[in-house]
Amino acid sequence: MTHPEGTVHYDSSDRIAVLTISRPAKRNSLDAAGAEALEAAFRRFEESDDAVAILRGDGPEAFTAGADLTNPPVGGYGYVPNIGVTVTKPYICAISGWCIGVGLALLQQADLAVATDDAVFRYPEPDLGITRGLMASLVGRIPHKVAVELVLVGKDMSAADLHRAGLLNAVTTRDDLMPVARGLAERIASHDPLLNVFLKHCIEETIPRGPGEVAERTRWLGNQLPANRDRLRAAGLRS
Repeated sequence: MTHPEGTVHYDSSDRIAVLTISRPAKRNSLDAAGAEALEAAFRRFEESDDAVAILRGDGPEAFTAGADLTNPPVGGYGYVPNIGVTVTKPYICAISGWCIGVGLALLQQADLAVATDDAVFRYPEPDLGITRGLMASLVGRIPHKVAVELVLVGKDMSAADLHRAGLLNAVTTRDDLMPVARGLAERIASHDPLLNVFLKHCIEETIPRGPGEVAERTRWLGNQLPANRDRLRAAGLRS
């Protein structure tokens, strides 16, 4: 399924939401408008009756190529669940093709993830000479040396690499990507939704958080205060 270019499309059926980053001509990279749309989609999911969400990219070439550096998102990582927008319900990443930069942050925060066998994962910030330290939290989720190789060395990693490291639940073909992701979602959706929220909360409280992740979350929470929201709107950093 394809959607209008430049949107984040929301589909819902059987208490499963599918959020599609739809900018295939730009490898689903997130510009300022796309980041706002993704944050809005996660807010919609949080407020809906849907029990679980699947996040995917439009088309087979990329989950997301990360931030669009020609028109980057502003105001931090408001569109990344639980670093920015609060998401108490489970979400699953379904990754095909490239997963770059902030795509890894979306994967890091996901509860489950599946990827195609040709998916490639890259963290480019050290090569670009910029970082806010967010991806250091990977060391709390996968083995230390694997995290360092991905984050500091900047090595491209395959789906098989990250499956062995425990960051992916399954590796599959392009044709089977969404059926596998939806199978996981259907099992979650069959459970008591309050139980899902409770167990996710317990898991979130157990996962180690790096200083970059804590700082970004603290900054985002502060920006939700009414006076700060007004200041950011006046500066053009919030809609």
